[in-house]
Parts: sequence; C-alpha cells; structure tokens
Amino acid sequence: MDTSGKEKEAIQLMADADKKVKSSGSFLGGMFGGGHHKVEEACEMYCRAANMFKMAKNWSAAGSAFCKAARLHMQLQNKHDCATSFIDAGNAYKKSDPNEAIKCLNAAIDIYTDMGRFTIAAKHHISTAEIYESELVDIEKAIAHYEQAADYYKGEESNSSANKCLLKVGAYCAQLEQYQKAIEIYEQVGASTMDNPLLKYSAKEYFFKAALCHFIVDELNAKIAVEKYEEMFPAFSDSRECKLLKKLLEAHEEQNCDAFTEAVKEFDSISRLDQWHTTLLLRIKKTIQGDEGDLK
Repeated sequence: MDTSGKEKEAIQLMADADKKVKSSGSFLGGMFGGGHHKVEEACEMYCRAANMFKMAKNWSAAGSAFCKAARLHMQLQNKHDCATSFIDAGNAYKKSDPNEAIKCLNAAIDIYTDMGRFTIAAKHHISTAEIYESELVDIEKAIAHYEQAADYYKGEESNSSANKCLLKVGAYCAQLEQYQKAIEIYEQVGASTMDNPLLKYSAKEYFFKAALCHFIVDELNAKIAVEKYEEMFPAFSDSRECKLLKKLLEAHEEQNCDAFTEAVKEFDSISRLDQWHTTLLLRIKKTIQGDEGDLK
C-alpha cells in the first residue's frame, strides 16, 4: 500500500487546521461567534491528520497532531476528549519517542485524576511503568508508577489489580536488594489472597518469595518467617515450596553447598524456577562459604 499519498494529505490537513485555529482568534471570527466552531473543526482535522500519519507509519507526526488536538480540546473545556487525544498521542509516540510518550500519558493522567477517574489513571500509570521498564530501562521510575497505580486501584477497591502492581514492585525491589520492602509486599499480598478460594493457591508462592528475601538478609529470620507462614496458612506446610525452604535452611546451617544445589535441582526438575528465583537462590548460595558456583 502506497502511504506517501496519505502523508501528503495529512500535511495539507494540518496546514488547513492551523489556518482555522488562527482565523478563529481573529477580530471577525470572534465578532460573529464562529471562533468556537472553527476550533472544533480544527480539532477534528488534527485527529484525521494524525490517523493518516499513523497509516503512513510516521509516528512522531501522528503524536504531534494528536497533541495539537488535545490542546484545542482543553481550550474548549472538553476534558475527556483532551485526555483521550493525549492517550492517542502517547500510543503513537511509544513507537518513536518514549520520553514524549510519557509526557503525553502524564498529561492524560493529570486530567483523569482531576476528574476523579482513578481506575483509568491507574491503567495509564501501568502503561508509563512499562515504557520505563522496556524502553528506557529506568526501574526506579517504573516502580514509582506501579506503586501509584496500586494506590489508585486500592482506593477504588480494585484489590486484585492493586496486588498485580504490588507484585511487580516486590519483584523489582528484591532484584535491587531492597529486601525489606519486597518482604512487606509479598507478605501483604500473600495474606490478602490466602482466604480467597480462587487465589489461595498463589499465596504459597508469595510466602515462598518473602522467605527467600528473608533468607538473603538473615538465616534465622527466614526460619522464623517459614514458621509464621505455616501458622498463618496451614496449606503452606504441605507445599513443595515450604519443603524446599526447609531443605535449604538445613543445607545452609550445615554449610553444605552440594545439599543446597541438590535440593534446588530436585525442585526445578518438577517446577521450573524462573530467572527471579534463580537470581535470589544464587545470592543465598553465595553466603555458604563464599561460594561463587552455579545452582545446577
């Protein structure tokens, strides 16, 4: 499909929209009350141009056109349309300029929070966090946006969505060696899911993660934590995760690297351990006789 024609058409439409905006503020336009109508028409033209730029895969131009529409919507006091245009701009910029995408998403978030639309604001905080994760690799900023999303979801009683965001925060905090914060999150989410018949199966996983974080900090803390989780959630005692923790604690106490590695291998042969678990288990293993080895 030849998209060059679409791009030319979009550029012409932008020029026409710019003219309409200028004339809307002129003496005659204001005097005969047509200014408002012209601004509305210009808004529509910018959006049409933006969609043509999208068809031509000119993402920066599409983002810029949506931003122009957003600013006019704000001038017209159309808050909802303004936020929607900023989101459209952000989605276009995601493909060409992550920093601009974040600016647009933040502008929309400000409008949604001002309107009391916290659930939708939370959703866009997650989108922003994902850009920081994958495009800009700024994990601290990703954490801040996931935490803000979790706060908004909690305020709206969307606890399941809040927990999903908190689990992302917990995973990153553990990676960044912020173990205390990770432990608090995993214990909080574990406690909130263990009484839910649909979610209680996941609770053992969260208590397992919390115990691993405890283990890196202090072996005795880990032992106490495992006992606490068994008391809180009796099903945890029979889980493979709890049995693994007890074997690891025993191996650690005896400073037995081989037993530690064997316990991990046995668990992994049935339930594959992901990169996060492997990283933490290696950190624990290195505390046994300063071992720098592998887990398998």
